[in-house]
Amino acid sequence: MNLLDGVKILSFNHYLAGPLAAQTLGDLGADVIAVEPIEGAFQRNWAVANHFVAGDSVNHLATGRNKRSIAVDLKHPDGIAAVKKLVATSDVVMENFRPGTMAKLGLGYDVLKAINPGLIYAVATGFGSEGPYKDRPGQDLLLQAMSGLAMRTGRADGEPTAVGAVIVDQHAASLYAMSILAALFARTKTGKGQLVEVNLYQAALDLQVEPLTAWLNGAPSPTSRGPAGIAAWFSPGPYGIHATADGHMAISMATPKALGVALDSEELKQFGEGDSFSKREEITRIVAARLKQKSTADWLPALEAARIWHAPVQDYRDLESDPQLNHLGVFKSAESAGGAPIRMVAHPARYDGQTPEVRLVPQRLGAQTRQVLGEIGYGAAEIDAMVAGKAVGVAR
Repeated sequence: MNLLDGVKILSFNHYLAGPLAAQTLGDLGADVIAVEPIEGAFQRNWAVANHFVAGDSVNHLATGRNKRSIAVDLKHPDGIAAVKKLVATSDVVMENFRPGTMAKLGLGYDVLKAINPGLIYAVATGFGSEGPYKDRPGQDLLLQAMSGLAMRTGRADGEPTAVGAVIVDQHAASLYAMSILAALFARTKTGKGQLVEVNLYQAALDLQVEPLTAWLNGAPSPTSRGPAGIAAWFSPGPYGIHATADGHMAISMATPKALGVALDSEELKQFGEGDSFSKREEITRIVAARLKQKSTADWLPALEAARIWHAPVQDYRDLESDPQLNHLGVFKSAESAGGAPIRMVAHPARYDGQTPEVRLVPQRLGAQTRQVLGEIGYGAAEIDAMVAGKAVGVAR
């Protein structure tokens, strides 16, 4: 499946948001060339949980598939010359360096646009390319803190809480890929390239567009976080996650009367539909106390019969046996470039019922340097000289 067949993308990305966005476009069939420093990009050399598989960082395994890898010294004149030749035949340049870095290297938007007027130049930053915060480090936890996300997550009687995944980067990656696709579509009508910019700060706000819009327009917010175990400040009771006798259960939107039937509680049946918000803490305390009296499995049939929106709380180990995820084929197995068995999370969409295939597992640094340079006219002897002069690197 090559929905973006013929689209050539140079990815100068590092960390998570940029590499993940580039991988999304690679999944869709674009020829993504990851342009990395001679020593490799950050995500190749650093790993969450400090975990590597046969020499590959799990971060690289998460964001490196369906890309070719070239290693280039962007401070070497021959390296810069090679990049400019690549730009001339590319559709998109992606980069998420600190603002101004590419310009200092002689690879800013104005320079590359002069080489290729149809180029889409896509930039992801922490806070935007201009403004008082432009030079601040754009890291996920910091953005969760600054954007109000941490302050609005957790219990009212607890501390501000970070989400247990790197969700700002993840959302920024989706916005980044989507914006590039929009620019490519616009070019089919105008023939013109353009500068595309996304930033993590706005991505963090976009994650909160529903509650933030409510707050901006005067919704009552007596607490920053949900009281009495309610999941959010803006939610009715008992919307949240509550303990059972042996685990936890999420209860979503449901009237007290329906919950009274499902949980066999006369107390809940006495509340009216209008009480879900005004008496939300009282309702939630009753539900929480009742759920503790049986196991998660024992509650499931009654909740299902009453059509209560609910879900058992699962951990990662539960996902492997989840029948829906197995049906969708979410977890993919492959052999890494280093020869080790690896597992990956599949591209999250289908096209005519098909999930994009893994054409290339995450590659070793510089695995395609010779191939890519050969495609733009460099001969074998020239490439050998560039390798010897350390303008480029090749896989070892």
